[in-house]
Formats: sequence, structure tokens, C-alpha cells
Amino acid sequence: MKFFVTGVAGQLGHDVMNELAARGFEGVGSDLAPEYAGIQDGSAVCTMPYVPLDITDAAAVAAAISAAAPDAVVHCAAWTAVDLAEDNEEKVRAINAGGSRNIAAACAALGCKMIYISTDYVFDGQGEEPWQPDCKDYKPLNVYGQTKLEGELAVAELLEKYFIVRIAWVFGRNGKNFIKTMLSVGKKYDTVRVVCDQIGTPTYTLDLSRLLVDMALTEKYGYYHATNEGGYISWYDFTREIFRQAGYETEVVPVTTAEYGLSKAARPFNSRLDKKKLVEAGFAPLPTWQDALSRYLKEIEE
Repeated sequence: MKFFVTGVAGQLGHDVMNELAARGFEGVGSDLAPEYAGIQDGSAVCTMPYVPLDITDAAAVAAAISAAAPDAVVHCAAWTAVDLAEDNEEKVRAINAGGSRNIAAACAALGCKMIYISTDYVFDGQGEEPWQPDCKDYKPLNVYGQTKLEGELAVAELLEKYFIVRIAWVFGRNGKNFIKTMLSVGKKYDTVRVVCDQIGTPTYTLDLSRLLVDMALTEKYGYYHATNEGGYISWYDFTREIFRQAGYETEVVPVTTAEYGLSKAARPFNSRLDKKKLVEAGFAPLPTWQDALSRYLKEIEE
């Protein structure tokens, strides 16, 4: 089976390419840079075929995917800088909505499968009940969430063979993330303030990449939620566990989102994603986030 993966210079795309290589699948990676610009860690993603691609260019997308002739496209590329998106709505929409539509159109032309990576931000984040994968009560709070939702809708409109996978609180080796930020801050300061009223579950890209490849090997299409197991937590809870496992003595002070301030874009308070549909479809749930964090800390120490 052959794959085409977008956004390979990001956290998830990097791990998807390595997972494909580990299983002996053929994969073509793509991103905006002329050459692969992700972490040079000696892994297979650095040596597998790479195609520079601007996903907002419909003709270029059609040509690149047609030339690769994949059986499945894993679409990881996106604008993910949530606060910066508020001042760049046109550009963000061109990438997250228009770019995803271009990918979906190319997949439709070839008749290949598509996996679209989406987000908890398509919902309004109110209440305490976990969001169901097939819930259509969309009320995004910000530009990022709205444009990712528009990407979802484009995929569902143009394709029948699609997986829309919503994730949250992502961390991986290749790129910036909350864990790396907290480790850096925790080294510099004795005390850190972290919000305690936004609730969700982290997602380790290494674990997620295995699930995505498993999905692509099936025809169990539809909407899914995929984060690590281990229960719902706040960013405050997550930070405390990061410091505990890392051996830091930094004090973590809980604050509300309102008290913390700073963020330009509104954040959802409720990012609880219900993942039962994964098991019902026969997919293995991801390991606990506590276990994922332990493995990740060891990985970035190397």
C-alpha cells in the first residue's frame, strides 16, 4: 500500500512517515519547504521520497498526488498557530479550508482514501459532557476552529472514502509543543501559572500515527476522536505530571483562563473527546497519556 503524507515537517506528519517505514509501506512526504525541513534525527522520514507542495495551489496538489498515485493520503498539513490565526484569517482559511478541499478533490479524482486530521476546536467547548464523533453541533470559537471545520466539511462533501480524526493537545518530537514549553519554563522559574479550567486529554503523535496507519488499512470510514487514554485533565494537572516525571521541583499554581489572560483567541473549556467509537470499530485505543508522557520524555532526552 502506498501513502502520500502532507505536513511531514510537523509533529504528526513526521511520525506518520516513520510509522509507514517501520511497517514496510511506501510513503511520499510533502511540505512547503523545497527540501525536508523537519528534525534530522536519522529516522526514515529524512530519507523517504519528499515533494515540496503548497496545498493552497489546486493545480500543484492535483499534479503531485496524481504523480504519486497513492492508495491513501494522510493530510497532516495545517495552520495551527491559534492566536496568530486571528490576524491572518484569509491566509489561514486558504490553508485549512482551501488546502484541504484541494487535497480532497485530488483524492476524489484518484479514488483513494483520505485521512483528515481535525481538532476539538470545531466545537464551542461548553459544558462537561464529552463530545461525540458524529456530533454536528459545531460552534467554533476562533478562526482556527472555524477553518478546520470548513476543511472537515469539504472532505465530507467531496469524498466517500474518508476518515475525519479529531485530536487535541498534541505533542511529538518534531516541533514545538506544550511539554517542551513547560520543561523550558520549569528550568528557569521556581513557580509557573497554568490554567486549570480547560479540560481535555493529550495526544502523543507517535501513538496516533500507529492508529492512523491502522485506519488506512480498513474501510471503516467516518468521524473519529483519538487522544490518549488515561482520563480527562486540565493543563494544570498535565503540567504537574510533566514536572513530576521530569524530576522538577517547580511549583505549579492553578489559575483560571480569565486570570491567565494573554491569549488572543478564545479557547474551549471543554475539550473532552469521546473515543468509544474507536473500540466499537475494532481499533486499539491509544495508551494512557501518563505512559505516553513517560516514553516521550525519554525520547527527547536522547
